[in-house]
Amino acid sequence: MTEAELLALIPAYNESERIARVVQGAQEHVRVCVVDDGSRDNTQEVARRSGAEVLRQEPNQGKGTALRTGFAHALAAGAAGVITLDADGQHDPAEIPLFVENFRRTQAELIIGCRDFSKMPPIRRLANTTGRWLLSWAMGQRVEDNQSGYRLIGRRLMQAMLDSDEHGFEFEVEMVARCIRMGWGVEWVPISTIYAGEKSHIKPLPHAKNFMRVVMKIRKERTQGG
Repeated sequence: MTEAELLALIPAYNESERIARVVQGAQEHVRVCVVDDGSRDNTQEVARRSGAEVLRQEPNQGKGTALRTGFAHALAAGAAGVITLDADGQHDPAEIPLFVENFRRTQAELIIGCRDFSKMPPIRRLANTTGRWLLSWAMGQRVEDNQSGYRLIGRRLMQAMLDSDEHGFEFEVEMVARCIRMGWGVEWVPISTIYAGEKSHIKPLPHAKNFMRVVMKIRKERTQGG
């Protein structure tokens, strides 16, 4: 897999102020597709002016649905894989080559950018540390960073995720579990941990409830051999 065979996939919701920098940075390495998830601002116009291909879904349906939309598009376009980045600037597009180099060495179907939890704001650090521990428990093996959205995802895993019924951030948690369960490789690359006061789209209580639901489903599937 080379950078020419990859597509940067950026789900976006009301990110008109930040999306241009992310698109322009990613374009230095790969083609870019933005999935505008029902934004109420001019995210899609800014992304298109910045050079991205833009897919629009309405109304807002969640990150998981946006990623599935992007996966279907990437598969139809013949991409060997996608690099997913968040639209809010928390992921440095200059680090895309780290994922490509790791794939060349490992051929892993899923490569996840691993953040330094000690550099997170306290509430984020607690949430991510707890989430990592819970998913590791459910999977029966250590998971370094299950909630990082900076990832390289191969064709087989994209195809396997198209039938997921997860619509929100839990889609990315299920992705880790499916990849491990299928026996495909999961790798980790250290990435910058960037927080600049951006507003999270995660609603804490519903997210925690859905996260636990997915974790318990994963645990049940593993223990029952499902």
